[in-house]
Formats: sequence, C-alpha cells, structure tokens
Amino acid sequence: MAKAKKLPSGSWRVRLYTGRDEAGKAVYKSFTAPTKKEAEAAAALYAVRKKQKDEIGMTVGEAIDAYIRSKENVLSPSTIGGYRLMRRNHLQALMDVPLSDITNAAVQAEINREALRLSPKTLRNAHGLLSAALGAYLPDFTLRTTLPARQHKIKELPTVEEVIAATKGTDIELPVMLALWLSLRMSEVRGLRYRDIRDGVLTVNCVKIKFGSEEFVKEQAKTYNSTRRLRVPAYIASLIGEGEPDAFIVTFSAQTITKKLKRYVEASCGKDVTFHQLRHLNASVMLELGVPDKYAMERGGWASNNTLKTVYQHTFSQKRQEVDGQIDSYFEALL
Repeated sequence: MAKAKKLPSGSWRVRLYTGRDEAGKAVYKSFTAPTKKEAEAAAALYAVRKKQKDEIGMTVGEAIDAYIRSKENVLSPSTIGGYRLMRRNHLQALMDVPLSDITNAAVQAEINREALRLSPKTLRNAHGLLSAALGAYLPDFTLRTTLPARQHKIKELPTVEEVIAATKGTDIELPVMLALWLSLRMSEVRGLRYRDIRDGVLTVNCVKIKFGSEEFVKEQAKTYNSTRRLRVPAYIASLIGEGEPDAFIVTFSAQTITKKLKRYVEASCGKDVTFHQLRHLNASVMLELGVPDKYAMERGGWASNNTLKTVYQHTFSQKRQEVDGQIDSYFEALL
C-alpha cells in the first residue's frame, strides 16, 4: 500500500496508482486527510472496494481460472491438472455467466443437466471447485445446491494372488509391486529415483506426472502424510537393482503401465483392475492382517483429521518394524 506524505499545508496525502490511460500515462487517485493514518485508511478502503468491484465483473469461468492460478504453487500437479480438466469439461453453461448474475437457480439447473451424464462423484468434485472459486471471489454469495446422492458401487477386484500371478516376471512387475506391497501411488512410483533409497529405506518425497505432452516433477508428495519412509523388502530391492542416483527407477509412462496391467490381469484371470486399486488391495491386506490404523496410514500416506493434527513420528519404532515384517512375510509367502 502507498504511504502518505505530509503536505506543506500540514495535511497528509496518499497517491494511489490505479492504472494507465489510453496514452499509456500512469493514473493516480489522491486521498487527503488531516492525519497520516486517516489518509492511508481511506486509500486502503478504496483499494479493497475497487478489487471487489473488479472481481465481481469476472465471469464464473474467469473466477475459476483465477482460483486455480492462486493454488498452483501449493497444491500437487495432479490436483491442479484435475481442476483444469473440470474447468474445461464440466458445468460449461455457467462459465460465461458474470459473477454478478450468478444465482442458485442457475447453478442447480446446470447440476441437474450434468447429472444426466456425470457420476455423482465427478459432479461433486466439479461443484466443489465452483464453490471454492465463488467463495474466493464472491464471498457474500451463499451457494445452496442439491447434489445427487453418492452411489455405492461394488466391483469384483482380482485378489492379491491373482495380480501377482498375472504380473510376476513381466516388464511392469516393479511398479505393480511398489503399489501392491508398499502402497505407492502412480505419481510416486514414477517419481522414485535411485537416490531415494538409502540403507534399505525408501523416502517418498517426489511425484512425476504428465499432462498433455508435458512432464511435471515436484519435489514433494501429494499431501503432508504422503511424504513418508518405507522399508524396502529384499524382493523389491532385487527388482530395483542399481542405477545413477538422479535417474528415475520406473521409466514407463502412466498410460503404458495402466494398459499393460489391465491387459495382463484380464488375460490371466478375466478380471479388471486399475493401478490405483492396487492401493485398495494393499489396504485390504493390512486390514486382514490386523495392522493398527496408525501404521496402515503411515505406510500408505493416508491422512485423517486426527493424523493431520499430530507430528509424524516413530516411523521405525519396534511396533512399526513388526508391522513391516508381518506385511513382508505375507507377500514373500505369495511369491
């Protein structure tokens, strides 16, 4: 904010830059008051009101674009990429509506229309992005929308044994085992480098994601709890081998891994599975083995309201080592 200067008359004045005229000359607005504090307060109030007026002049789509840009350096590349896809593909009838004209009736009508083609989960995510943007740039507007009820889908996944049988000895065995055994996400698998493994311990702190033709590498995992350390089982260590410290261990694209996994599993047992569902299977194994929630969340990088409030600690306590040994024994027996 511009500082007030004392005039020869004894009053105080703030000259606030407001832009440039058609000739490119800087334009200022002056605020004069008996005291320095009053002059600066008047200028600050004008700046706030001008900003609010400018923002209300935005369209819904522009507000969402601005919201996404404001989060680029604090959210994961995959989250930002997901936002951009939603902005491009969903709730399109609202995107050219000025913020000043947005109504709950218009939002509800678009939600009703999109519900015919989108799943409840996808629609809720798109509505969540809209809500966040409106909250940021139209704070006095209260969004009230009725959303479709969540659907509980039951899908028959292959068993852990079937996945191992389908992929053992193949070119994607390593990425599959990293997800199935150590519960790594696809972006974490692809972001894993040889230097991330020291003394038999893997540190998950980098993700690698592709959007369009561009690859993004971010030196931190998806969330606070995603940055974690895992003991590398001997079997997985043998699959990893050795390489240049800065080289990525898995060089396949996410699309290639996904397609190969789907093809190998379907050919082996006739079932369908996504790469992300390997983490579901990993969670099921830990549940079956009676692994306490604390250690299951540590290994998988999952967060809850409770764990977010606590400091990440005792990762390699005696009990955690017992848990690791129990899980390793399970997979070693299957292999």
